[in-house]
Amino acid sequence: MFFSLGNPESSGMSNSASKRMPYVAALLFLTVLLAACGGRTKGDVIQAANVPTSFDVTLIAEKDTTFDYEGAPLTEEDLKSALRYRKDQNLPIATVLLKRGEKQKIKNDYIVALARVAFQMNIRAFIQEQDGGEISEVRAQVKEPEEPAKPKPEAAKPAAGQ
Repeated sequence: MFFSLGNPESSGMSNSASKRMPYVAALLFLTVLLAACGGRTKGDVIQAANVPTSFDVTLIAEKDTTFDYEGAPLTEEDLKSALRYRKDQNLPIATVLLKRGEKQKIKNDYIVALARVAFQMNIRAFIQEQDGGEISEVRAQVKEPEEPAKPKPEAAKPAAGQ
């Protein structure tokens, strides 16, 4: 044990324990510092390994979960229609980038809507939360349908009249 609770004069260990005290304090301080820094990481946003050098469509987040596409504010359904039109016109739509608007941050609603559109249209979607910042890929996960609850077997009912 590092510390003795008895009389310091009676223990020969107290001298070595007092020498170790700064090291223990420094180790404790570094552990707390490392734990504090580690708590700031964002677990959901991961730097995409294979980010394209250019994107086929660039969107800007606008208010009320709308997307600015070529100057027009579009809802999720309107965005799907616009991308289908591009596809019908044989224009590329393989990659879509969503950037932060001047006054609007990219919120979860935008990410969910973009992930739905990307999944339904079979395209790759990316977000850039700050100009010049890292670009992250948005991936939709299909939720497995839950099995309906099976009815509980009813206990044998006694026959009427018994």
